Amino acid sequence: MHLEGMAGELSFENPEFLWLAPLALFVAWWWGRRSRPALRFSDVSRFGPRPGRRATAARRGSPALRGLACLLLVVACAGPRRPDLVTQLPAKGIALVVALDVSGSMGAEDVVWTPNTPPVSRLEAARRALKLFLAGGAAPDGTAFDPRPGDAVGLVAFAAVPETVCPATLNHSVLFKVADALQPKGGADAGTNIGDSLAEAVIRLDAADQKSRVLILLSDGEHNILKEDVRDAQRPGIDRTLKPREAAQLAANLGVRVYTIDAGGDPPLGAPPDAVAQRFAGRKALKDVAEMTGGKSFQATSGAELLAAYREISLLEKTDDRAPIYRRYFDYYAWCAGAALVLLLSAHALDRTAWRTMT
Repeated sequence: MHLEGMAGELSFENPEFLWLAPLALFVAWWWGRRSRPALRFSDVSRFGPRPGRRATAARRGSPALRGLACLLLVVACAGPRRPDLVTQLPAKGIALVVALDVSGSMGAEDVVWTPNTPPVSRLEAARRALKLFLAGGAAPDGTAFDPRPGDAVGLVAFAAVPETVCPATLNHSVLFKVADALQPKGGADAGTNIGDSLAEAVIRLDAADQKSRVLILLSDGEHNILKEDVRDAQRPGIDRTLKPREAAQLAANLGVRVYTIDAGGDPPLGAPPDAVAQRFAGRKALKDVAEMTGGKSFQATSGAELLAAYREISLLEKTDDRAPIYRRYFDYYAWCAGAALVLLLSAHALDRTAWRTMT
């Protein structure tokens, strides 16, 4: 139910309670008809009805106040509220997990972020692009990214072993701080475990309550972890690793779209045939993962290509960040209940003081 006036549109959260409004008339009628306490007295001739407006107001005032209090309680139960026509809350966006490769090769400083500037590392370029994608702002080429404040975003960092470094959160500044602290890994953690990283991100997305769930995987290498490589103390009880296509099938079954970004580029000239074949096989695997889940695969070896990939993902996963259904409301049920209490206390006090002598 909606009522329009100069103050805006007034509505009731539980309008079915308004059917109890006639109860206020019954309360007023019953209180006016109730029998009052009497005293035995030898001569009642001097106790006739006292004329005048004051006596009439006293006799009718108590039922009226109680009836009005009952009406206010009914209105309070109906939940009167008025929307804030100026401020609208962000609409619920998508659930997004970014799986970011932090293997040693991501430390290579070969990404041109802007022309005529020193190259930055692949990991640093990935961080900058992610910040523009989520927080919005002007890209180096002058184009603008719209912010995505309604998206719940998590971050999975992976090399040989995936790790959820930031669970899904709407506080993107926290996620950015976590991403800034990431460093390329090497040594015992060397390798690129794309399969298990996808599975880790899918598990995080499966717990999200958003209808739309998206995974972005950025890597500069190919899946090169064998089952023997994950039999260590970090993963007790695990005797095999998922292959990328197996993890993609899991994502597809759960309705998770996967977008892959290959930041590795083409194999260098003079590379061994096995290395060339492995590089193109890894790129095809990322493409297959995206196609199996309804996503898309991108290749990005420069800042411009990386931002172009994120810009297209932003368009494909567009969410309306302003919607009246998520508008903030001003509730008035507490005011109605408080006014009803004041009326009842006032009627009770007047019945025992001024109205007692007037009637």
